[in-house]
Amino acid sequence: MARTGQIIHNPVTGERIEFLRTAADTGGEPLEFELELTPDGRVPGAHVHPEQEERFHVLEGTMRFRLGLRTIVAEAGDTVVVPAGRVHRFANGGDGPARARVEVEPALDMEDLLCTTAELAEDGDVLASGMPEATAPRAVRAPFPPRGPGAVPARLDGARAPGAARRRRAVPRARRPLRDRLSTRPRRTPVGAARSRSAHC
Repeated sequence: MARTGQIIHNPVTGERIEFLRTAADTGGEPLEFELELTPDGRVPGAHVHPEQEERFHVLEGTMRFRLGLRTIVAEAGDTVVVPAGRVHRFANGGDGPARARVEVEPALDMEDLLCTTAELAEDGDVLASGMPEATAPRAVRAPFPPRGPGAVPARLDGARAPGAARRRRAVPRARRPLRDRLSTRPRRTPVGAARSRSAHC
């Protein structure tokens, strides 16, 4: 589970995320974090969140969004809203770092998705593009359609219908990281000197 103030890094995509308000802080409603992209930083690929709206408030630099068939270039002071169910992707659109405050509502399992994706990248379990390997947990691979929007399944990235979310809360169970719950694949042990790692959720 993510914690307020926690910072995670994805060394492959150039994303740095600092959690500002977690699902635990907001009762499961908005998740808020600051996203920083290196000059070549980007999300691994086009993806979709069927039940979550995302709002990107650009704080510094330039970001380029692909929202459906539209390309949007946003600079500091601009806000880009991605409605639930819309296929989208984003990248740094300038020569320097870009920063944005991101709000995701409702939070659902987005924290787990972000943490697990960063962990897979640190372990080398992603492709050169940053896309999760085929052996990665299904809930991590699901937001990234393999053959375009038409291939997107109905349930993605751990998102659940409100009724299902309520049922889950009504039956307490031990909460483990998404990767541990969905994958039995043994973790790779880096060869040689230990690498510095971002804090795990």
